[in-house]
Formats: sequence, structure tokens, C-alpha cells
Amino acid sequence: MFHKAIILSLGLLTLAGCNAQKKTKAPGSTAGTPSPMNETKNSAQKGGVIYFNQGENKFLKEYEMNVTFKGISEDSRCPEGVACIWAGVAVAQVEVMGTYSRPMVLTLATMDNTGRNYHKSAEFNGYTISLEELTPSRKAEPGGKDLDGQYRIGIKITKADGKSNSTKK
Repeated sequence: MFHKAIILSLGLLTLAGCNAQKKTKAPGSTAGTPSPMNETKNSAQKGGVIYFNQGENKFLKEYEMNVTFKGISEDSRCPEGVACIWAGVAVAQVEVMGTYSRPMVLTLATMDNTGRNYHKSAEFNGYTISLEELTPSRKAEPGGKDLDGQYRIGIKITKADGKSNSTKK
């Protein structure tokens, strides 16, 4: 009889512990959940340009694709307040993944220069993705990594016309 009471009390304590865990996880588990689509459209999209902070990931329902701004692989733009011979270029790494496709990293530059393989736009799943804006501008500080983690890009997604295949990936 004593053994039955111990087993029954351990069983009840176990079940009570599981129930308590469910209650604490449900309200506080908002980390990692996407924000509502209405909020994303209003705050991050202006004039058809969609803005991303470095490392930010968004699912764009209207295009059925997930877009992540991975970072800047090259930034040789002329710093503010410095006279340069060449304006320079910045290259953004943008990962895109369609609902039914594998992820692909697009390399989007601030200028078109086919000789150096720089393209402002690339095609993916029938859409042309173009780099429209990159902020902030470089400062004349030594070290080169002065803006790492602070970049913000603006991309525009349009239906591809299918005429040009020079930037197809």
C-alpha cells in the first residue's frame, strides 16, 4: 500500500510539472516569430523598395519568397569628405529562397560593371531583384570595418521581363 501511494504521488508531481512548463512557454515564446505582414509592409516598404538591416530575414508573402540580407562582402565606396578617382562599389549578399526552391545567395552591387562582374540586379524565380539603396555611407576612418553590422539595404522586386539573361543566376 505504501509503494502505491509513493508511485501515485510521483506520477501526479510529474504531470503537474509538465502542465506548469506548458503554461510558462506559451505566453513568452514570441522570440523567433515573424511580425504581422501589415506591420512589415508599412514600416519597411516605401515606394516599392523593401528595406533590410544587416542579418534581417523577412518572408515576403506577395512574392512567395524568403529574403535575408546576409551582409556586405565588399565596400570600396569613396568615403565622405574625400576626393576619389573612382566612386567605388559596395557588394551586398542577399539570400533568397522561394516557397518551392532551394536557397540562393545573390550578389547585388551598387553599380553595374560587367567587366568586374558587378550587377545591380539579378533574377530569381521569375522576379528581378535590384539593389536600390545602401546606407550608411563610408566615413574616412582607418580600419575598413567601421560600418560592419550597421548596413541597411533597400531592394526592389519586379516581375522579370525575360528579355535579358546576362544577370540570370
